[in-house]
Amino acid sequence: MRGEYKVPGGKLVAVEVDVTDGRLANTRLSGDFFLEPDDALEVIDRALDGLAADTPTSAIAEAVERALAEAEASGALVGPVALVGFDAWGVAVAVRRALGHATTWDDHVFEVLRPGPLPPRTLAALDQVLTEELAEGLRGPTLRFWDWDERAVFIGSFQSLANELDAEGVAKHDVTVVRRISGGGAMFMEAGNCVTFSLVVPASLVDGLSFEQSYAFLDAWVLGALASIGVEAFFSGMNDVASAAGKLAGSAQKRLAGGAVLHHMTMAYDIDSDKMLEVLRIGREKLSDKGTRSANKRVDPLRSQTGMTREAIVDAFEAYFKGQYRTVDSALRPDELDRARGLVETKFATPEWIARVP
Repeated sequence: MRGEYKVPGGKLVAVEVDVTDGRLANTRLSGDFFLEPDDALEVIDRALDGLAADTPTSAIAEAVERALAEAEASGALVGPVALVGFDAWGVAVAVRRALGHATTWDDHVFEVLRPGPLPPRTLAALDQVLTEELAEGLRGPTLRFWDWDERAVFIGSFQSLANELDAEGVAKHDVTVVRRISGGGAMFMEAGNCVTFSLVVPASLVDGLSFEQSYAFLDAWVLGALASIGVEAFFSGMNDVASAAGKLAGSAQKRLAGGAVLHHMTMAYDIDSDKMLEVLRIGREKLSDKGTRSANKRVDPLRSQTGMTREAIVDAFEAYFKGQYRTVDSALRPDELDRARGLVETKFATPEWIARVP
């Protein structure tokens, strides 16, 4: 069996392995990484041989690190060990993929959804519905682009309502307050001022990755999509994407029982910073990390850096994703919308949920 893993920002790691009586055998590591000294490659192969086929990712990585440290300390290797462009964790992920415990993008067909404008709380409820449906086997992995026609602010699952929002500003601008099921920060969203998508994937796609690693892994295609419209972007911190002009986007994530992962991102297209400052108590700080300090300016990195309409940018992102992975166009089913609307009534529109952290 063979498994591959492209380390985000690094090199390709490949592992070929047999399984005999439930244990790894004849393991061979390869890739376009750099490794010194040469015979450290054999140390890694020997460290993998004999491990149980169901060994967790962390234990595989620990076995590799321990074997290299012991070989270096004993003098069995000439010179210090240097792994460049990869690490023991990347080896472990490749092993798990070879054994079928982890999957790759190519193992899945992604359903692409562009259902048109929906109420903000319905959008949040659909995140829960589609993620639960993937875990239940009722729908495959999905990429869903958001559209909405109300002014709203989405706050993270664990944010304090009173600390994040200015009640007078919310009332003045008729803002719908929505609490997401994922963590992260607040997003001020008027119709057409952001580009937002949700990606729902099986847990096997991020098997062996920490939360921090999975952000970069699931957002890697976004950097390519931005490059396709002329924006050179990079990861900034755990869950942000930025360009030389400042912050472009932020991601949030939620893993549900049953083996499904919700990952979504919001990119600023053309935000009215005056309104945002009146609605969000932390508005000035949010502006500063977007490279904008004056309240009289707009937060418009995608519009100003591309000169494109929001619709054209969403079209470009959809086209890029379809060019990278296997996809099929899809639509929301009536029962999914009914389920989401029911969740709005029983959860997302209730004071208990909205103010779960007062």
